[in-house]
Amino acid sequence: MDYNKLFDMTGKVCIVTGGTGYLGCENVKALKDFGATVVVADLREAEQRWDGAPRYDYDLFVQTDVSSTESMQNLFKTVKEKFGKIDVLVNCACYGKGYGKESQIEYMDDETWKVGIEGTILVTVRGIREVIPYMKENGGGSIINYCSMYGIVSPDLRIYGDNPQKQPGNYGTGKGGVLQLTRYAAGALAPYNIRVNAVTPGPFPNPKNQDDAAFNQQLANKTMMGRFGVNHEMAGAVLLLASDASTFMTGTNIVVDGGWTAW
Repeated sequence: MDYNKLFDMTGKVCIVTGGTGYLGCENVKALKDFGATVVVADLREAEQRWDGAPRYDYDLFVQTDVSSTESMQNLFKTVKEKFGKIDVLVNCACYGKGYGKESQIEYMDDETWKVGIEGTILVTVRGIREVIPYMKENGGGSIINYCSMYGIVSPDLRIYGDNPQKQPGNYGTGKGGVLQLTRYAAGALAPYNIRVNAVTPGPFPNPKNQDDAAFNQQLANKTMMGRFGVNHEMAGAVLLLASDASTFMTGTNIVVDGGWTAW
């Protein structure tokens, strides 16, 4: 074993959904820096990152609506036609509904609940399901699902108050479902050498949204390290699971939360 090449991604074709977002863009950079061919799948292609700096380099952008099966099918078909195979899928994109007053269970109607569940679980199901034929044809692959600390523990709603970032129950419930989906899919797809793992971010708020200093301090203090995560700090976990450094890992979850869920 040449350990100098353990994380080498040369020759691997990787797709990152939500690849223009705060967390997704750093996944793109890490995979690209280690030699991968990287495809960004998102609603809009951005010329700048979240902080106004020029966007990171990648090999292909495919406009993709993760809420649409047809759009996801087009994504995988396009990548296969362009690059001949798909090795890695990072299911980073999600969406939700139910913030502010309607985040509270007694005020959340059926439609709002449904959107939050579909935007977490169903988008992940859709990504896994539609990429399977391509990975089977390729003799295997790695699927990495984004979960959340709120899929493991409940938010401490005492610190949220009327803050517009208040966490709705459909989000955490959906992300908890993604963890179980990860375990299930890992078992179902292991015979095809398709590995399915998860990464779970703790508090990684976009700095552009950090305008409530008192709330932010309370949120940061929930971690053992007393601070928020910075987006590049998620990239190492994704790189590990995408690379040959994790060939005997499936059905697992890597938590990157500054110790939040370990208290």
